Amino acid sequence: MNEQVKETQGTAWLQRLLEWRLAHVSDKMFILILAFAVGFFAAVAAFVLHSCINLIVSLLTSSFNQSSYNWLYLVYPVIGIYLTSLFVRHIVRDNISHGITRILYAISSNRSRLKSHNTWSSVIASAITIGFGGSVGAEAPIVLTGSAIGSNLGKLFRLDNKTLMLLVGCGAAGAIAGIFKAPIAGLVFTLEVLMIDLTMASLLPILVSCVTATCFTYIFSGDASLFTFHLDSDWIVERTPACILLGVFCGLVSLYFIRTMSAVEGMFAKFKDKPYVRLVIGGVMLSMLIFLFPSLYGEGYRSINLLLNGRTEADWNQILNNSLFAGQTAMLIPYLALVLLTKVFATSATNGGGGCGGTFAPSLFIGCFAGFLFSRVWNLEQIGLYLPEKNFALLGMAGVMSGVMHAPLTGIFLIAEITSGYNMFMPLMIVSVCSYLTIIIFEPHSIYGARLAKEGKLITHHTDHAVLTLMSLNTVLDKDFLAIDPDMELGQIVHKVSRSNRSVLPVLDAAGTLLGELEIRRLRKVLFRTELYHHFQASQLMSEPVAIFTEDTPMAEVMKTFERTQADWLPVLDRDRHLKGYLSRKQVYITYRKMVADMSEE
Repeated sequence: MNEQVKETQGTAWLQRLLEWRLAHVSDKMFILILAFAVGFFAAVAAFVLHSCINLIVSLLTSSFNQSSYNWLYLVYPVIGIYLTSLFVRHIVRDNISHGITRILYAISSNRSRLKSHNTWSSVIASAITIGFGGSVGAEAPIVLTGSAIGSNLGKLFRLDNKTLMLLVGCGAAGAIAGIFKAPIAGLVFTLEVLMIDLTMASLLPILVSCVTATCFTYIFSGDASLFTFHLDSDWIVERTPACILLGVFCGLVSLYFIRTMSAVEGMFAKFKDKPYVRLVIGGVMLSMLIFLFPSLYGEGYRSINLLLNGRTEADWNQILNNSLFAGQTAMLIPYLALVLLTKVFATSATNGGGGCGGTFAPSLFIGCFAGFLFSRVWNLEQIGLYLPEKNFALLGMAGVMSGVMHAPLTGIFLIAEITSGYNMFMPLMIVSVCSYLTIIIFEPHSIYGARLAKEGKLITHHTDHAVLTLMSLNTVLDKDFLAIDPDMELGQIVHKVSRSNRSVLPVLDAAGTLLGELEIRRLRKVLFRTELYHHFQASQLMSEPVAIFTEDTPMAEVMKTFERTQADWLPVLDRDRHLKGYLSRKQVYITYRKMVADMSEE
């Protein structure tokens, strides 16, 4: 009883707040206030996550011998994956992997609604995974956290679906801006990857969230950038061919990344209901790879900074520390190549085994190694003009990120902002665009959108397609139907027809299975002939529907089917052919036109 009283009091308090807000704060101003709040909380989440990761890594690895291998690399990753899987299975009790894909799904298929536990569960799970060595990134979990904060704030204040989508975008943009101290990259990421349309109504809230998150991140962690980079050699036009080739190389590396990750995830999916089998396979694969190549431990940002800031061979050879190759300078190029090839297996094993993390950091990591390796081989072979290896490591980061995410603008602005490498804008654009043009030949969708695209649930900037993706079949499904028994005589059918407002009546058996349907237009010749009322039954008069839908049928296919058949009503069945309801062509078109009008508003 006390709980009911408290719940009632809480609801009353919220209702009074909503009434006060409607009376004193305009909708535009309120959205900006919420965008500020979302940006602040996203910055807090990013700071907490990175602090936890750094603390765990420091506690576990501070005593490691730099000049030799360490056996504990075989143990820590398995422990991390196991602890994370226990947390997810017994506390969260929900799937929290593939954070950005989950956001895309929420936008396209779930009216931008993310569960409340997403505001904290990914932070804890990814901190454990990455701190113990999981070879994944913290960015996707933070983006999911920021988007969930926006979604749940919107739900709390009972905002419409369009505003919820905007707040989800604010959360994602604020998360990227806060993590990397890169407000422009946060804005561009939301537009390119999450497909939030850029209108005057959406631009300002997203900018507010980005700037807020960036400012508070500076307050929390100081002026230091995630990556440090000092330009040693200005770009010259003679290096353009090398930049083009690097872009093509990054596009092919991105293709390898996407295809290999998809294949390895498919292998782990076979053991979906066997968590301990997945743990053993993923844990053993990950720990062995990290033991051989310690650069794969965690996010790998230390290795990136080594490649970006090295000045001498001794500096770059530090990347061999803690490994079996420590001190063997001749093994630098093979080591870089092997790490580049195995990073995707380490990332897939982490998530497949039960860990939690994203592919954002792995794409930066692989890109850095790819760029450095490309320039080192170029210089050793003396193919042409000398290439500054630090610069090309930076360019590789933008190239692989652009290819993996299908987001060249994000790659350009993110790398420029996080490294203050604005003098590299021209080569950044060349590499990013060439990488993107290469990858789209083979993969039409990003690593985040590929899964949803296969199901027809990926939203795009194309208004018609976006509206059809956002439309839910259940919202236009009419479940109020009058059913006919197959043995029902014509006289009883006439009585049913008089009570129905549809042009068709379904014929169902006792289990609710659709056997056929009666079209009233085809019954006109016998409907008013009373002498036939006892001579015909429904089973003799029914016909097969011209088309049927399932609950998973994409709305784009629904529209095409109505256009092709010109039917007024079409049935929706479940997997057992049980009738769930009917779709009205008129109602579907009305809903579609309304959503197009709403989406076109500023």
